[in-house]
Amino acid sequence: MKRITVLLAEDHMVVREGFRKLLAAEDDIEVVGEAQTGRQAVALTQKLRPAVVVMDIAMPLLNGLEATRQIRKAIPGTKVLILSAHNDDAYIEQAIAFGAAGYLVKQTSSHDLSRAIRTVQNGNTFFSPSIAGRLHNQKSPNGGGPLKKKIARLSSREIEVLQLIAEGKANKQTAAELGISIKTVEKHRQNLMAKLNIHEISGLTRYAIAAGIIESSVQLTIV
Repeated sequence: MKRITVLLAEDHMVVREGFRKLLAAEDDIEVVGEAQTGRQAVALTQKLRPAVVVMDIAMPLLNGLEATRQIRKAIPGTKVLILSAHNDDAYIEQAIAFGAAGYLVKQTSSHDLSRAIRTVQNGNTFFSPSIAGRLHNQKSPNGGGPLKKKIARLSSREIEVLQLIAEGKANKQTAAELGISIKTVEKHRQNLMAKLNIHEISGLTRYAIAAGIIESSVQLTIV
């Protein structure tokens, strides 16, 4: 039997271990790698080419939504299944827009997780029942609201810079993290403010939360 290869992308080790143990009980699923950051998830997906990536949204350095977009662009054969503690519409809509094949809340059963992996690997979509019901009642779950249209205009690099800004990183820290110059960071920051019509850091942070780039549960200090 050919197993479905899975990469687990989750920054909490205890949670990853729990998922790995759950999936180890499935004869047709094999966990081939684990990632602690969004950027590591992208790199390991390119290296390991798993059939499915199980991705948390609240990932450091690169959030799970942008990591999903980069994975789908670089390795379109790999399916991404979002597994998040939150079921806010902003996160779900962005996950769909960025190419996720499914979205599960973390309260889901182990049976649903393994079933979702099999479903997306076969080219179909899978959503937690509560989410599926909401999507069914929407005329166009992929519709383009103002928030979505704005974020669609941002490049992958701009979203990376926006996340680091929202996490409280200074320009020097952002430059070091991304391997670019401080002047380039400042240019991206100017572009973000112009594209979003936001002219202060606190506004960028609020936007990042509303757009699902970082989760609202993250405690931030805005200076």
